[in-house]
Amino acid sequence: MSQRTRYSGAILQDGYILLIQHHYFASAERWWLLPGGGREPGETEEETVRREMLEETGLQVRVERLLIEEFVDDRGVYDCYRTYLCTPVGGMAKPGYEPEPEPSAMYEIAALRWLPLSDESTWEEDLRLNPIMGPLLRKIREQLANG
Repeated sequence: MSQRTRYSGAILQDGYILLIQHHYFASAERWWLLPGGGREPGETEEETVRREMLEETGLQVRVERLLIEEFVDDRGVYDCYRTYLCTPVGGMAKPGYEPEPEPSAMYEIAALRWLPLSDESTWEEDLRLNPIMGPLLRKIREQLANG
């Protein structure tokens, strides 16, 4: 996979999925998204996912399987998104950090939220209508329902 691939973790526990909130300093905007990031040299995909989950959420996870792979050419930094199903196996969920200097100068991980994946009526409107996260959460729910 190219360096332009983002490896995300759909961390699920008791029907809830864990989201992180990025707070962008320049604009004061806040966005909910799945934890994840880029692969470092020498890492396997699963090692990348485990490292990113630990850095960004404080959780150690077991990577179960690839759920979704999407190729895009209009989102900016990444051209491929790979989302893995993850199960927490240790640690304590808390807002993590971005170890790389450039991203950490642009935003922080301000909050975590366990979102009931099956009950869309509980999702905040900005999340439900978000053109990236809304469809992604629905695809994750569909993939899980299909086994």
